[in-house]
Amino acid sequence: MDPTQKPNPVYDIVILGASGFTGKYVVREALKFLQTPSSPLKSLALAGRNPTRLTQSLQWASRPNPPPSSVDILTADTSDPDSLRRLCTQTKLVLNCVGPFRIHGDPVVAACADSGCDYLDISGEPEFMERMEAKYHERAEETGSLIVSACGFDSIPAELGLLFNSKQWEPPSVPNQIEAYLALESTKKMAGNFGTYESAVLGVANADKLKELRRSRPRKPRPSIHGPPAKGPTLENQKKIGLWALKLPSADAVVVRRTLATLTEKPHGLPGVNESPDQIQKREAFWSAIKPAHFGVKITSKSLFGIFRYVTLGVSLGLLAKFSFGRWLLLKFPSVFSLGWFQKKGPSEEEVESATFKMWFIGRGYSEEGLVSEGKTEKPDMEIITRISGPEIGYITTPIALVQCGLIVLGQRESLVKGGVYTPGIVFGSTDIQQRLEDNGISFEVISKNKIQN
Repeated sequence: MDPTQKPNPVYDIVILGASGFTGKYVVREALKFLQTPSSPLKSLALAGRNPTRLTQSLQWASRPNPPPSSVDILTADTSDPDSLRRLCTQTKLVLNCVGPFRIHGDPVVAACADSGCDYLDISGEPEFMERMEAKYHERAEETGSLIVSACGFDSIPAELGLLFNSKQWEPPSVPNQIEAYLALESTKKMAGNFGTYESAVLGVANADKLKELRRSRPRKPRPSIHGPPAKGPTLENQKKIGLWALKLPSADAVVVRRTLATLTEKPHGLPGVNESPDQIQKREAFWSAIKPAHFGVKITSKSLFGIFRYVTLGVSLGLLAKFSFGRWLLLKFPSVFSLGWFQKKGPSEEEVESATFKMWFIGRGYSEEGLVSEGKTEKPDMEIITRISGPEIGYITTPIALVQCGLIVLGQRESLVKGGVYTPGIVFGSTDIQQRLEDNGISFEVISKNKIQN
């Protein structure tokens, strides 16, 4: 089934899980683009289990204006496959905000893959994302369903940040390693999203399942990177940005590696359904300028106490998440085991508005490709630092990223791949996604380009 030949559904977008903590902020962001002159979003519906809560979410998201009468409320439940199939026949695109995705996500992806409906979500769960690719990629290719996870803060800034840094390495220079340093800032004390915490607990609990899944699948090709990865410390005082930094196992790193693996197989990116010659040329030019690099993520803090909180959470997860009673403790008392970093109660609007993030990308590589290819040096002699900055990550940046990806799917569908399960970087990297994010409060900057004295 070709995406251009599907019967006309009633809605452009359905937001599933629209009454949740993050879902209502996604609704608020989507309403900014509903029926505006240049927007492809002409019709919108909200879906979930409880119509009353969905109506309340719409009222909250519409303030100070009355709720638009054109937005419909639909009943759907992730435990009811028939309700999901009906939902998918009614819309071009599902934005899924119902987590944890390893518990609730599979039936939604299955319904979209079967119906040919497109699907985006805000998952940051590697095992879920890779399992969806293994189970539904071929079916989604057949039906023309484009399925993309990690379209929120996980992992749009990491993906676009790597691509932005990589593009700064103009020939003959080449990167070797790009490390992301994440700083979360707030003028008010703010706890993290409980859904993120719950996903982390379940992720550690099911780490063996991810290893088993990877062993059962064919190995993906590895990108050709100039030089071996540097073995940096787990904890460092990164003087270039004035912060302490702790290396993390990260969904962002997993997603970026999957994007680079796909790019190795398809060095010109993913061909669109019905691209014009100009679009083909633009896509191929974009991807030919991207140079792969070893990638990792570090969380930062201005003080060692801040780092201690992250270490405490990591140790708690490692010791307790493998056991059912330990998981019960972690999920019952999140504030205790994270030293106040996470709690069940969502943040206030004032707390959300007070928060920001900065993500530095420190790239190290070689001023001339021949230096490493001919074995003349092993140590990088060049450094490029870039940065992405924006508002609070879970309730503002995530909805901005998800909605902009959705608008691209609606408005530029013929220039995107027909169908399949992919990462956001390989699908949206060569589109105007960076400009769209910049237009909505997320900045991309080149901080410095320097030679390194070895």
